[in-house]
Amino acid sequence: MAMEIERNKQKETEASTNGIFAQMEKYGHEQVIFNYDKATGLKSIVAIHDTTLGPALGGCRMWPYETEQEALQDVLRLSRGMTYKCAVSGESFGGGKSVIWADPHKDKSDELFQAFGSYIETMKGRFYTGTDVGTVSMDFVSARKQTQYLVGLPEEYGGSGNSAIITAYGVHKGMKATAKEAFGDESLSGKKIAVQGLGKVGKRLLDHLFEEGAIVTATDIFDDNIRMAKMAHPDLKIVPPEEIYGVECDIFSPNALGAVLNDNTIPRLTCKVICGAANNVLEDKRHGRMLFEQGILYAPDYVVNAGGLIEVAEELHGFNKERAFSKAEQIYDTLLQIYSYSRDKGIPTSEAADELVERKLDVISRIQSKYMC
Repeated sequence: MAMEIERNKQKETEASTNGIFAQMEKYGHEQVIFNYDKATGLKSIVAIHDTTLGPALGGCRMWPYETEQEALQDVLRLSRGMTYKCAVSGESFGGGKSVIWADPHKDKSDELFQAFGSYIETMKGRFYTGTDVGTVSMDFVSARKQTQYLVGLPEEYGGSGNSAIITAYGVHKGMKATAKEAFGDESLSGKKIAVQGLGKVGKRLLDHLFEEGAIVTATDIFDDNIRMAKMAHPDLKIVPPEEIYGVECDIFSPNALGAVLNDNTIPRLTCKVICGAANNVLEDKRHGRMLFEQGILYAPDYVVNAGGLIEVAEELHGFNKERAFSKAEQIYDTLLQIYSYSRDKGIPTSEAADELVERKLDVISRIQSKYMC
């Protein structure tokens, strides 16, 4: 753990010396906005990665980052991932993301989310946002007092409700497709699965896994999440967070924060498959190749966890629940196509997915300009 913290600090130092514009150029961003509200103490960052396909869409993460640079790196990586997620899902939106630098367990208030909403309103529809790690749909009922550019509101406020349900559904479909590719059979019955994170998506994924007869070991950093998961599934085995990487399993499912697959953790994995809801699980692009060379089949995160995006995108088009779940089912076939492309080209699945998305963006960018209000 100490080595991981030191490595992250070193990366932050290197990034900070490059400057914000250098980081934007590295990831291909169009716009980064810093927002501060003195009255509420709000500190937030909005990153717009690419609007070739349409206005940017992405959630709002609330997290007690250790440093400003850590918050910036997170929002840059997450917003880039949203561009790829929109493209691979066939949605007419670009990639964006927002973060609030605060503790979701202590710092939430109606006034803070109103202040956040007022800044989103100034973007005039160039960016739509909603829930992510550390936020829930009711938080944006407060933001709704100041902005119309929101998704994922509770149903009684005209939204589609909790997108974690369809996200978990899509992850389950993706896991079955990946099992078919890796083991020759999509069934998860009897499969040993290590689940990292029992939050909004992780706890719902457990329902699918136990229903199918999987043998599950899990972890979470929050005791309440563990307690609720054990109440729902008494047979669930719990291990400390640092032990989850070494759990003997067929499938490792990361469903918490990103950058968990790195030089320190990958050698400890015993699995044949990685498939989960967490964003940006590869600390660096080279870690996708590291998994490939280690014989581990990686389901690209932005493909697997696209269910939530599909739901809120459908909401902006006129929400239809059956249509949203039908589109989420396509995650299964999309992954099989990526695996086929990966085999044919002899490249990691992470690179295969990126190549297919970038080819699509390149074609569209030749006939369509960036989205401006």
